[in-house]
Amino acid sequence: MTARAPTSLSINLQIISIVFYTFIAFISIGLPIAVLPGYVHDQLGFSAVVAGLTIASQYLATLLSRPLAGRMADGLGTKRTIIVGLSGIAVSGALTLLSTLLQSSPDASLAVLIGARLLLGAAQGLVGVGTISWGIGQLGSEHTARVISWNGIASYGAIAISAPLGVVMVGSSGFWTLGVALMALAGLALLLIRDKPSVPVLRGERMPFWAAFGRVAPFGLSLTLASIGYGTLTTFITLYYLDRGWQGAAYCLSAFGASFILARLLFINSVSRLGGFTVALACMGVEILGMILLWLAPNTVTALLGASLAGVGLSLVYPALAVVAIRTVPSSSRGAGLSAFAVFFDLSLALAGPLMGAIALNLGYRWIFFCAAWLALAGLGLTGWLKRRHG
Repeated sequence: MTARAPTSLSINLQIISIVFYTFIAFISIGLPIAVLPGYVHDQLGFSAVVAGLTIASQYLATLLSRPLAGRMADGLGTKRTIIVGLSGIAVSGALTLLSTLLQSSPDASLAVLIGARLLLGAAQGLVGVGTISWGIGQLGSEHTARVISWNGIASYGAIAISAPLGVVMVGSSGFWTLGVALMALAGLALLLIRDKPSVPVLRGERMPFWAAFGRVAPFGLSLTLASIGYGTLTTFITLYYLDRGWQGAAYCLSAFGASFILARLLFINSVSRLGGFTVALACMGVEILGMILLWLAPNTVTALLGASLAGVGLSLVYPALAVVAIRTVPSSSRGAGLSAFAVFFDLSLALAGPLMGAIALNLGYRWIFFCAAWLALAGLGLTGWLKRRHG
């Protein structure tokens, strides 16, 4: 008898059991995200700039951890990489708790807290690359887009749940609860992963990170150009609403997030059916339309529609381009390729703030969406050229 092919449901369940660890990592990231600036500014007495730098330290650590994450996933194995990442979250929780005990010495408390943020950022990089590489290794490269899509759903879903939860926890019991929560979450995940079988380490060519970076760079540049719109909307939509004299910026963010996740759920198999280039081109076109509506929006209804279209458009750009990018590196160096590709998304978020802030300062907030649309159009053109060359 021949073995029955796995059903779509069974494949999704296998993926969910792996990206669960991404969910834990992003719950840990989301819990402090809304309350940390206030804690640094109000409780420790530092300026808003220092509060912003404290937040940014985590993202810098994630970016810098990408080469290490790829090297570990390829050389040590995906499960061990995730275990190291989860252990980092536990230590980050302990340092967060310690920082609250040092509150009477603000400088020492801040130093410990920044150390906790750096560890959390590095842990995010390890867990993210480890889970995606594990899922692809277990299910096969034909399910790359599905694994990346579910990983993204786990990430954004965790942030949506944990950010308001963190506000409630700190408001009711204090900032120290976040440190305890991080340790408990990491401990639970480490307990659950202990007996979970991992995929074997693939033997073969070990491509250095920067060699893999060069291979995926053209596709990554397309991702950066498209994803600046993501950073623009999430960073500046509240200020854009205030500038227009509107209420309800939170609803705009909710519309964007809900459309993003819903599109991933509904069209999760489109990349395998239609191809990465085709899906990326279609998604960028929808994103451009959404950004133009935000630029021209005469009222909040149009802005909500623009944000929703932007969410749909941006939902599958990452997995669609990742599928074609990862094909350019050997399977034995998949972790290096995934981590190198992720750098370009990190770069888009890093660029969106200062670039669009400067444009808003000189032209006004509505023009940031016009510029984001033009950048996405450049990404669409580059993707079309890459399709002709590689497709």
